[in-house]
Amino acid sequence: MSTSSQFHILSLIAILFVSLTAFAATTIHPDEKKALEDIGNSLGKKDWNFDTDPCSNKPNWITKLENNVTCNCSVAGDNFCHVVAITLKEQNLPGTLPPELNRLPYLQIIDLSRNYLNGTIPKEWGSMTNLLNITLSSNRLTGSIPAEIANISTLIQLDLTANQMSGNIPPELGSLTQIRTLQLSSNNFTRQLPATLAKLTSLQDFRIADNQLSGKIPGFIQNWININTLVIQGSGLSGPVPSEISLLRNLVELRISDLNGSEYAPLPQLQNMTLLNRLILRNCNINGKLPEYIVKMTTLKHIDLSFNRLSGIIPRTYADMSNANYIFLTGNLLTGPVPPVWGKNSDVDLSYNNFSISQGSQICQGGKVNLFSTSSAHNDIGDLCFECRKREFLRDSYSLHINCGGNQVTVNRTSYVGDSDSSGPARFDISPTGSWAFSSTGQFVDSDLLGKTFSPQSISKLTMVDSELYTNARVSPISLTYYGFCLANGSYTVNLHFAEIMFTDDQTYSSLGRRVFDIYLQGKQVQKDFNIAEEAGGVGKKVVKLFKDVAVTSNTLEIRLYWAGKGTEYLPNKSVYGPLISAISVESDSAPGGISTEVFAGIVVAATVTIILLFGILWWKGCFEKKNSLARELKNLDLQTGLFTLRQIRAATNNFDISNKIGEGGFGPVYKGCLTNGTLIAVKQLSSKSKQGNREFLNEIGMISALQHPYLVKLHGCCVEGDQLLLIYEYLENNSLARALFGPEEHQIKLDWSTRKKICVGIARGLAYLHEESRLKVVHRDIKATNVLLDTDLNPKISDFGLAKLDEEDNTHISTRIAGTYGYMAPEYAMHGYLTDKADVYSFGIVALEIVSGRSNTMYRAMEEAFYLLDWAHLLKERGDLMELVDRRLGSDFNKKEIMAMINVALLCTNATSNLRPSMSSVVCMLELRTEVPEFVSDSSEVMDEKKMESMRQHCYQMEENKVSKSQTQSESLSNDGPWTATSSSALDLYPVHLDSSYWEKRY
Repeated sequence: MSTSSQFHILSLIAILFVSLTAFAATTIHPDEKKALEDIGNSLGKKDWNFDTDPCSNKPNWITKLENNVTCNCSVAGDNFCHVVAITLKEQNLPGTLPPELNRLPYLQIIDLSRNYLNGTIPKEWGSMTNLLNITLSSNRLTGSIPAEIANISTLIQLDLTANQMSGNIPPELGSLTQIRTLQLSSNNFTRQLPATLAKLTSLQDFRIADNQLSGKIPGFIQNWININTLVIQGSGLSGPVPSEISLLRNLVELRISDLNGSEYAPLPQLQNMTLLNRLILRNCNINGKLPEYIVKMTTLKHIDLSFNRLSGIIPRTYADMSNANYIFLTGNLLTGPVPPVWGKNSDVDLSYNNFSISQGSQICQGGKVNLFSTSSAHNDIGDLCFECRKREFLRDSYSLHINCGGNQVTVNRTSYVGDSDSSGPARFDISPTGSWAFSSTGQFVDSDLLGKTFSPQSISKLTMVDSELYTNARVSPISLTYYGFCLANGSYTVNLHFAEIMFTDDQTYSSLGRRVFDIYLQGKQVQKDFNIAEEAGGVGKKVVKLFKDVAVTSNTLEIRLYWAGKGTEYLPNKSVYGPLISAISVESDSAPGGISTEVFAGIVVAATVTIILLFGILWWKGCFEKKNSLARELKNLDLQTGLFTLRQIRAATNNFDISNKIGEGGFGPVYKGCLTNGTLIAVKQLSSKSKQGNREFLNEIGMISALQHPYLVKLHGCCVEGDQLLLIYEYLENNSLARALFGPEEHQIKLDWSTRKKICVGIARGLAYLHEESRLKVVHRDIKATNVLLDTDLNPKISDFGLAKLDEEDNTHISTRIAGTYGYMAPEYAMHGYLTDKADVYSFGIVALEIVSGRSNTMYRAMEEAFYLLDWAHLLKERGDLMELVDRRLGSDFNKKEIMAMINVALLCTNATSNLRPSMSSVVCMLELRTEVPEFVSDSSEVMDEKKMESMRQHCYQMEENKVSKSQTQSESLSNDGPWTATSSSALDLYPVHLDSSYWEKRY
């Protein structure tokens, strides 16, 4: 039972007790009786009989406690009874909210939930100074929350769940300091949560799911020290989950899901939440590893951390977590073995991870553990499931028809196979033929129909001619995926059949439910916020969503429906939500026709034999030896990317047209391209002059494909044909950070301070992932401003992993050639080739100084000695004048505390002694002011004199004010190289010739 329900019942019992023990008064006050008549008319309640006194029939109050008028007949000095509660639940009242309620001066409880009321909340209610509870959930109310409600200082509960209200949440609600329950889910509220809500320190239950809010989850929630239920699902707010949530030690239920934004953070510290029973942090931009402390949280019954970026192994101690009934870790990057005892007492979903699972395991056997597509060793879904079923198919299929949740039926001469097997919280089920399967994830929270709503039957009257397809359906609490196997590769038309059969088509609260979910085909979102009833024109009506030109590769089609926390959850009863589908119809656009199956099979066999013979002859002649060797090596790699054909890339780049060239890297040119689906790409074409051989190329692909993070440039795939070696990356619209900060003036971007801080923190998070969070510990070796790219929203992405090497175990001294850029390289690496992740930390420090100052670290003028930004920073530190580093283009619009933190962090990162540099995870904490920045003490032996200092200062100002020409600055190099520049010896041309090891020995 919820906190609000308990409060409601206890309040009514207390009021009833007072009423039944009173003997002074027996009749209602005449004014209140007249007010009740007007209230009944407004609500549309026609069965109230006022011929008898509503306060006189006391014995009946006990049986009608949940649906009646409750009176208090013991008011001191008063000879009348007074209305203290109006509870009219689930009566489908069709009227409006009556302003006349303010004529009941002793009213404490208003519960009009689960009706059919419309209109707005009367602002007149703000004058009711005795109200404790306003519950209006599950109606058709519109408009905004009147600010006058904040005048009810006695209010303890306000529940407006599942209406159609809009506008911003009034900041005046911060005055309700006594409120314990504030439920605003499933409305259309917008803007940010007002900061005044920080004052609600008595709050125990706060729900804001399914709205259109903006901004981040506010840190002021740390003030809600008494809260036990916090629900923020599909709210519109952005992530990550704030670390302040760890202070809410009284939480029993924590539900946050589907946060916007691309900023990632580790799981907050939750070990002090000793009462926590339900933990849902789904699709919340969480990275890092699973913490050990979760095992010790013995009160946890429901754990959902699915669709995040959790990596690493599941701690062995998790095998002892017998207290949890449901564990969902779907769609992460987890590796290692699966705890052997999981699934005996719990429903566990581990699908879509990278676990080590041996041959012959129970991946496709169903049961209480869903391990589908879990092992990195099994990337071909079709082959995996055929192996499980021991099936052999003579030929591929060109169609698929499924009656989801129902029995086999024939409609319009098309046979739809049955799909009536029961589902469950963690279920993967293969059809008897092995040609298709479904995977269902999630448990219905607060379910009234526990386990019975996965395959619902229609409660609406169906009138369509093919109603047998829509009588039953399959539904899932979170994610429902159908797979078609053994389909011939090619283009298909996919029809998805929907009908809303769980809501009624009448004027009752059962008709007010909203089902909203997203549709994905082949991993790509094709429809967001899909509402069946809305698109069909009502409930009980069908709508068929047609998708053409769906490409099937690897003989597999994937159809996924995902609930992103939107829509109502409690109408007409609890657990009626989540994606629902009635039927699936899939037809090939190029199916063979006009010939019999036997003839077609014969043609296929003959053609196959001919091709094999032809390839055998060519192989014998050595024509394909190199290509097949490369292909075999590529197949043996654990890739998480796609393979492109040379024809696709030629078409995308207009045959590598010079006008599409966007850079020249050390291994060859880089071209902008556009795929047929409209995706922009950047193609790195390895030239024949490249020293990078096929083996290096394949190793690079294997490594990059395993490194996926919001702050790393994404590798879409590769192309290996003949002597062509191509890498296909995402295209970043705003070029490089270097060009934005100090490139040619016409290409510079005005970066305000908040954007610069976001960029700096993003780079730090990307490096922290490479060093500490990815499965492979990676040192980039060439962090610089030209290797940081900016997307449309000016989010940073680290590029160029062609030189990144794995830092295996403790082998820190790598004897390979120095592969970095002077001016950014750590001294121990430049001088001795001594490489650790602290070399990247040094380079990051240089980039951070460039972000603050808007200047390149190394600039020079003809016939003059080079100017080094780091040297200048050291001297300004000694003079106590670090603010002189700040880019004058920022004016005064910046946060001085954040500026100073970034400068001091940069100085710490560029410490000449590598082991004194901080880790990148520590850098993130310091930049976000979550950790104090230690004082930096310069250890440079070189001290500049005032003359040199003044020369530096004048040089910087001259470059700003006179807009130095391209020949005088590094800008020309930046504009020619573009953002897709790989490290090469040509990078040395940007810097004075004296930048060799002797220079570093001089400085350190």
